[in-house]
Amino acid sequence: MGIEVLHHLLEQVEHPFGKGSLTTTGTQYGSETTGIADSAYVAIPAAATITLPEGAAIVEVEFGLTMAIKSSETTESMLWKAQGSDAGTAWEDLIGEQTKTAAAANSTYVDFSCSGRFAPTGNFLGANPFYVRMVAKSAGTAGTMSGKAKNSSYVRALYKMW
Repeated sequence: MGIEVLHHLLEQVEHPFGKGSLTTTGTQYGSETTGIADSAYVAIPAAATITLPEGAAIVEVEFGLTMAIKSSETTESMLWKAQGSDAGTAWEDLIGEQTKTAAAANSTYVDFSCSGRFAPTGNFLGANPFYVRMVAKSAGTAGTMSGKAKNSSYVRALYKMW
């Protein structure tokens, strides 16, 4: 007689970013992060913790992350990316560094998004819990940036339970 192993694929969707005041425009952002300089990436907002049921083994993760950023300078580019981590340290880039080139409209917020599905890798292997963040910094030294996360941002984890 053989042993039968049963497992189920389950899905959990989280909207960890962009919580804030209700709006009548249909678009909601979280709290603004200001004073972002060129020295290091700053999380917009702080990293989100995604906790799955105990015993969950991640099969796939899907992200749809959007943040709005702006610069105090019209001559400096802005850099941004999304990251994941199993420990809240040693962040794995989910998308490589992106550049928004300098423009006269830098003083106005512009949305930037990244999305996709993948099996976790590197410093983001899908431990439980896992952490996700969006980060930005200025490409120059003259100005500072501000950013805020959009409420439509989400994290979807597909996992199996034994």
